[in-house]
Amino acid sequence: MMTVSFDDSQQLLDQVNQALASNTPLRIQGGGSKAFLGREVQGTLLDTRAHRGIVTYDPTELVVSVRAGTPLAELEAALDEANQMLPCEPPHLGEGATVGGMIAAGLSGPRRPWSGSVRDFVLGTRVITGLGKHLRFGGEVMKNVAGYDLSRLMAGSFGCLGVITEVSLKVLPKPRLCRSLRVEMPVERALLKLAEWGQQPVPITAASHDGQALHLRLEGGEGSVNAACDRIGGETLDVGYWNELREQRLGFFGDARPLWRLSLPTDTPVLALPGEQLIDWAGAQRWLKSDADAQTIPAIVSEVGGHAICFTAGATTSPFQPLGEPLLRYHRQLKTALDPQGVFNPGRMYSEV
Repeated sequence: MMTVSFDDSQQLLDQVNQALASNTPLRIQGGGSKAFLGREVQGTLLDTRAHRGIVTYDPTELVVSVRAGTPLAELEAALDEANQMLPCEPPHLGEGATVGGMIAAGLSGPRRPWSGSVRDFVLGTRVITGLGKHLRFGGEVMKNVAGYDLSRLMAGSFGCLGVITEVSLKVLPKPRLCRSLRVEMPVERALLKLAEWGQQPVPITAASHDGQALHLRLEGGEGSVNAACDRIGGETLDVGYWNELREQRLGFFGDARPLWRLSLPTDTPVLALPGEQLIDWAGAQRWLKSDADAQTIPAIVSEVGGHAICFTAGATTSPFQPLGEPLLRYHRQLKTALDPQGVFNPGRMYSEV
């Protein structure tokens, strides 16, 4: 396919160095599809979208290198032509989603528990650091002198550690067969069945429960997929369900109440939380629509070893669950090492860093 390609890295580097010289905070942004996540950043816009294009892609090697401003849809279309995919199934959450934003947000779709997260497929990156240098990190070169695996640290950093300009990713072939099922059962029983199937060779690659029925996606060879479908039963589910879930377009997400993402141990039973829940990732990720106090939800989730993030802009001044003192100290040390002047997305995740 024909793609637009342009190297704008020098302009990005110049803007960073100007910001460092004037001690001006920068608000790093691509398409802005995930700008609602986290705390509001006050700073000069650094727009990565002009720096775009697939740099190298060899389907036989299952590796692609792509500039950060490249539309995520463009990358996925190129992979689709080779019958390959991003295994972490990252959500777009808007038409303008870019590859850099995918890495910075670190969000993964329904396949995540069975394939891995965004960070698991990052092989290397090019990053403009807070020292005004444009450096390459990852498998192609080395770790930095402090021993940080910078490439993977960029996943989920929300632009607080540097400006991602390029990323090398591992990709995988698409499954040979995909079938989806809808099985009526209570959520408590569904969680038990998912735990049981998790110990068996059942080719599940997505599992959610909407309060009424369990939704499953099974992928792999024809024999194993068909055998699993015969065993589980239920009715055929439109495969488009998983895209609607990934992009938060199901009816559940249309509720006007604030949206919370709960990350929990897989074997956590249904939590007694105010509001409505949608189970994802076979129980490891749960979406909650609730008007409850912003301190109540993280506190309840913490008690079972999980954490909560608010996905509704303005619903709370601390959308990311507050860190304990040891973790906060590590975050500060890392921020100081990579962005000593604090110009990159200051306060995006936590007010303290």
